[in-house]
Amino acid sequence: MNAICVVIADDQPLLRHSLAAVINAHDGMTVVGEAGTGDEAVRLNAELRPDVVLMDIRMPGTDGIAATRRIVADVGGGSVKVIVLTMFELDEYVRAALQAGASGFLLKDAHPDQLLDAIRRVHEGESLFAPSVLTRLIEAYIAKPTGERPASLAALTERETEVLALVGRGLSNSEIATGLKISIKTVKTHVGNLLSKLQARDRAHLVIAAYESNLVEQTR
Repeated sequence: MNAICVVIADDQPLLRHSLAAVINAHDGMTVVGEAGTGDEAVRLNAELRPDVVLMDIRMPGTDGIAATRRIVADVGGGSVKVIVLTMFELDEYVRAALQAGASGFLLKDAHPDQLLDAIRRVHEGESLFAPSVLTRLIEAYIAKPTGERPASLAALTERETEVLALVGRGLSNSEIATGLKISIKTVKTHVGNLLSKLQARDRAHLVIAAYESNLVEQTR
């Protein structure tokens, strides 16, 4: 299996090197480039075509949010995923990262295993957010006017509703497959159907839909 290629964008050299050491120690991942600014991150993405970019928010010149937007908009970039990595969990950063197309949002004090898991999961097409960040995100979206809430769950099958509830609890595709005794391929099909039927942009929005519909409470 090919290694997951990662670019690290952060204006602190020591942190970049520390993150690179953690990632390169994993057999299935390799750091192919490091950037100290948002502009450098965009350039490296165009040159190296990595699978995942770890993106700091506050950097000189072009910040991480703007750089994420440019990377995601690069149609020649393939399926590159961006994980925003920051010391800050301010609501405006979370919303801006989502709007820019980030697939994950982790705090810099995350355990190395959490970082590796995040890289693996976003590479596989999932979204991943630090628990504290996801909680704030859910609260922010639930507080919005009713008109901005997801479509009715009436169009969902019983199995799709079960999958949505488990997504809302933060379970990965493999954990859902194990719990429901179905294949990961089947889980991915259900998730794809949920995104389409609920008009959700990504997995994070499915989590929000599950909370708004009280599915998470029903499964505890």
